Amino acid sequence: MQTPADWSPDDIDPTIPSAARMYDYVLGGFNNFQVDRELADWVARTMPEVAQGARDNRAFLRRLVEYLVIDAGIDQFLDLGSGIPTAGNVHEIAQRLRPGARVAYVDIDPVAVSVSRRLLADNPDVTAVRGDLTDIEPILTDPEVVGLLDFSRPMAVLLVSVLHFVPEAAQPHEVLAKVRNALAPGSYLAISHFSDKQRDNADRIAAMSERTANKSTPRSRAQIQALFEGFAFVEPGLVDVCDWRPDDPEDAARGSGWYGGVGVLA
Repeated sequence: MQTPADWSPDDIDPTIPSAARMYDYVLGGFNNFQVDRELADWVARTMPEVAQGARDNRAFLRRLVEYLVIDAGIDQFLDLGSGIPTAGNVHEIAQRLRPGARVAYVDIDPVAVSVSRRLLADNPDVTAVRGDLTDIEPILTDPEVVGLLDFSRPMAVLLVSVLHFVPEAAQPHEVLAKVRNALAPGSYLAISHFSDKQRDNADRIAAMSERTANKSTPRSRAQIQALFEGFAFVEPGLVDVCDWRPDDPEDAARGSGWYGGVGVLA
């Protein structure tokens, strides 16, 4: 029987795959279990576009953080559903461009938080806390979060590849309204979301979801756009993540099945 690794907290079941650990494995990380790797490999074999979408999301994250730091002048980030830290995290990108940029990572996965806190122990401008974004008030008032981020100044809230794990019953629109109400004018919201464009894979996606602790809720473009209520889109709006300010036009032509966008609060 598989046992938790040294980097893993004690309160997890290593026999149940985790979306965060699968994502870590797909991106080349090492903080995952055999059960995560086996399911991720199955996804890569049966739905290669879904596995590619994880890499497309990581590239989208890099481009949007670069935009927020360079073009929008943002120097503080609240990353909700941040996942397990692998190469190219928000703080690495932001602090390379603007030393002293501050980042608060939040995730419900205990492995993501445990690994993050261990790796970030020597970085005073970054923290990682455990929280459920469907219960957002404790996150917005968490002492470590409010001790690091200044909510009276503009910041960026990132929800990259996470809201499709929030069912309608958890009222994601109300969650985001509470986030919006906590932000200063000039703040930004960035979202990428798995879409219902993957209808051909619906049965296999459902089967994958049932095997993990993270049930997925793909949404239409209109449903995802509605999550930005109160924010004005920056160009190019809500598009396939490959089409959002791509480095290479050929990447834009590929498509991913994920929508992404960035909005600003007036």
